[in-house]
Amino acid sequence: MGAAGPAGVHFLDACFLCRKPLAGNRDIFMYRGDTAFCSDECRSAQMAADEAAEKRRKARAVTRGAMFAREAEGPQESGKVRAGSSILAL
Repeated sequence: MGAAGPAGVHFLDACFLCRKPLAGNRDIFMYRGDTAFCSDECRSAQMAADEAAEKRRKARAVTRGAMFAREAEGPQESGKVRAGSSILAL
């Protein structure tokens, strides 16, 4: 059911971040359904890393969107003005 990862390692065997074994009667801190952590600190660190990655992804998407919008506008002749059939440089 997707509970085992590479080489048959179960996702509840070790902390996702620090790889510390999750054993005994200690608390297991979960994130996004199937990601286990040994402590609230490890889980918080992963959440912060995920938020930072999401912000970078969104910033790249905005940058790409602006770049594609400029390309869709077509070539621009900066500093030139059309007057009749001749082009005058400013």
